[in-house]
Amino acid sequence: MAFSTGNRTLRSMLEYRAESVADDVFVVFDDLDGGNTPVTFRELDVAANRTAHLLLDLGMQPGDRINLHLTNCLEFLYLWFGAAKAGIVIMPTNTQASVEELQYLLDHSGSRLIFTQSEFESIARTARERCASVEDVLLCGVGERDAQFHARVLEQPDTAPKAEPRSEDVVAIMYTSGTTAKPKGVLVTNANYIYAGETVAKAIRLSPRDRHLTVLPLFHGNAQYYSTMSALVSGASIALMARFSASRFFDQAVTHGCTVASLFAAPIRMILAQPRTEAHRRNAFRVVIFAQNVTESQLTEWEQRFGAPLLQLWGMTETMGPPLMNPMDFARNNLSIGFPVMGYEVALVDDDGRPVKQGQVGEIAVRGEPGWTLMKGYFDNPEATAQTIRNGWLMSGDNARQDAKGYFHFVDRAKDMIKRSGENIAASEVEAVILEHKSVFDCAVIGVPDPVRDESIVAVVVLREGERLSDAEVIEWCRDRLARFRVPGHVVFKDALPRTSVGKIQKHLLRGEYAGLAARD
Repeated sequence: MAFSTGNRTLRSMLEYRAESVADDVFVVFDDLDGGNTPVTFRELDVAANRTAHLLLDLGMQPGDRINLHLTNCLEFLYLWFGAAKAGIVIMPTNTQASVEELQYLLDHSGSRLIFTQSEFESIARTARERCASVEDVLLCGVGERDAQFHARVLEQPDTAPKAEPRSEDVVAIMYTSGTTAKPKGVLVTNANYIYAGETVAKAIRLSPRDRHLTVLPLFHGNAQYYSTMSALVSGASIALMARFSASRFFDQAVTHGCTVASLFAAPIRMILAQPRTEAHRRNAFRVVIFAQNVTESQLTEWEQRFGAPLLQLWGMTETMGPPLMNPMDFARNNLSIGFPVMGYEVALVDDDGRPVKQGQVGEIAVRGEPGWTLMKGYFDNPEATAQTIRNGWLMSGDNARQDAKGYFHFVDRAKDMIKRSGENIAASEVEAVILEHKSVFDCAVIGVPDPVRDESIVAVVVLREGERLSDAEVIEWCRDRLARFRVPGHVVFKDALPRTSVGKIQKHLLRGEYAGLAARD
């Protein structure tokens, strides 16, 4: 069976660019402290070659795993592509992870080396002491001790290593965010990366004239799949920010001449919370892709203030590219997650796997080929793989409905559906109503055990700075806009919601915190 990826790999893709457009800038790294470092395709290719030789000198063999415990930096790219050239597998991790979280990922993946920066050295070395597989911790970055990595890389030859990776070879293990349970390691192949990049590049018509503002962390699939890979396969470039800064987002876009970007709902709300300035409308964005719930009023405010066209999509680490996107050349409904993307087949199914009728809620299922258009599977977890990929269909665990015009509308994670007195309630529907209140900045709605009603609805609310609101006022606001059975029984206020590195609310933490709330009534 042949796929649109052909037999391409990360290595062959980068080497093609390094030969055909060698001096074109591929990445500009902005350290947010005044330093901007441009790197051409040829320079990245040479750095990847040297890094590949260093990994081999350190005793790594094809198929071995290395941990990248790094913030956004050029070294991440050198290690990612260098490892891919040598057939070595990267396992990126969130730099905010605790010792216990990092230890689990290192143990489970069997990583042999940790690459990190000096600010995370203590956590990395503590984790290393607890993990039998980890042999060493290597520092890389701009600090005096971190610079030793560069010195060792420069000692290596700039020619490509002898390894010959294949399209179907695993290049990365991307652990899911673990919002509900222990993280699972998504196996990503060369073909997967190419397919993800091609899907996004074709859907938003990327060309060598485009530059992608990359503010999300490279240790997450979004920045790898949607930003870096779409730029690589199309010959575009990326402006890589050391970290996300809401106050500087549009200044960075203007400075670097960015035409596209990728965001989540939480960063969008943070940007909207910044002071207004006409200068931000001078951006050159032609599309900003985003995921997760943004309200209608927030969409309107974004357009009025920034004039940067938004485009909502839906995807998962496991699906590689986004199987659902709003169209570029048709009516865009950014309260929806759009239509199926060319190359993907999407269905909404019931608990028995049967397609639901249009308008009814069903689980999103995506058809594809594991290792090519879908993840290869979960690392060392055949049970979870079998539960997720069934007869060529990847079961997402996300619920959606399709309207009469064909647009898909995200409803909720299946695990976030609240069952109250026999009624199924989508937490997202309640959240959308609460988020429309002018005093509310953020909100999460959860179900907690209720001895009478199965579950009770709890709204966890974050207020805008300087605003005041009572629980009774929130409940009254909901009563005026929701059916009675959807109105929260409890409202609690927090300074911030627990989120993953890419803005997903960690509802399992909230459920644990408020588990006994209804029982105390």
